[in-house]
Amino acid sequence: MNVKRSTPVGEKNIVLIGFMGVGKTTIGKLAAKKLCRDFIDIDQEIEKDFQMSIPEMFNQKGEAFFRKTEKEYIVQMCEHKKSKIVSLGGGSFLQEEIRKKCLEHCFVIFLDLTWENWKQRIDLLLENRPILHNRSIEQVKQLFNERKSIYAFHHLRIETDNLSAEEVADCIADTLKPDSELYQP
Repeated sequence: MNVKRSTPVGEKNIVLIGFMGVGKTTIGKLAAKKLCRDFIDIDQEIEKDFQMSIPEMFNQKGEAFFRKTEKEYIVQMCEHKKSKIVSLGGGSFLQEEIRKKCLEHCFVIFLDLTWENWKQRIDLLLENRPILHNRSIEQVKQLFNERKSIYAFHHLRIETDNLSAEEVADCIADTLKPDSELYQP
């Protein structure tokens, strides 16, 4: 675990980033309970508001529409909602404006998983991850490695290999709890 933190988290949103399928939603929900914060999954918010799944949105409106919508939701969250735990989609941090807003206004946690461990999850992800459709395993590995360089911009990195979702959530809570105890509203 690497912590790059110069200011307390306080009432900032805690943003979870990482490759698709790393467990951001599951871990986020668990960490939110432990830290007494509300949880927001940006993809689920978009699906709820548009009444369609992300794969349907990709198919009907295109990836460009989805990325624009995603950016609007995340920027709004960064600027107006506080004290939340927020799960971002795996590709959202590729957008420079999202990256800058999150790093400026939030506390960003990179949930890191090795390729070998991630690859074991691929069969569970194929149906609901349009970005994986029609890609070879080599192309997915290239995408995985490309995104790792973007995820390098964070405040805290947690290696999730060999840890359960509960253990990762405990790690987040243990790392941030002293701040949250100091800044209870």
